[in-house]
Amino acid sequence: MKTRISHGGAGAPTGGGRPGPGARRAFSLLEVMIAIGIFFVASCAILDLISSSLNNVRRLQRPSVDAGPVLARYAATNRLVEGVYTGNLGDPELLGKDYRDFNYLVEVDEIASNRLFIVKCAITTANGKHELVSAMNSVFYKPQSPPGSLDGGPGMKGH
Repeated sequence: MKTRISHGGAGAPTGGGRPGPGARRAFSLLEVMIAIGIFFVASCAILDLISSSLNNVRRLQRPSVDAGPVLARYAATNRLVEGVYTGNLGDPELLGKDYRDFNYLVEVDEIASNRLFIVKCAITTANGKHELVSAMNSVFYKPQSPPGSLDGGPGMKGH
């Protein structure tokens, strides 16, 4: 009686160099490199999305500033007097401490002799650069206002 001895156990290559039924197959170097490339492309896309989302959140947290509240203050008065007025938007009676980084400049001019005034408002940064953030003009009719420069009053000279 002859006994056959196999030298590799289960999964050892049988004739032809092919793995047997229980053998493990490893990934080739090319397959591993492609998988790593796909991983890095996906990682970069996710990091770019997170970065842009953080920029959007940062932009939303900044107070949006326009000249509307300052012009509303002049619209609510009964009388306008020609002149140039300045102040800080952070004043408690105006917008509060969240806007203390912004200044306003208002110029009031009479544009018709029937006490029709134009109010020009500019919002600038208070950091010394005076960058223009917002500008807005509005025309108001204020019959209770004192005579302006066009009505022979003491308003701004040279208009």
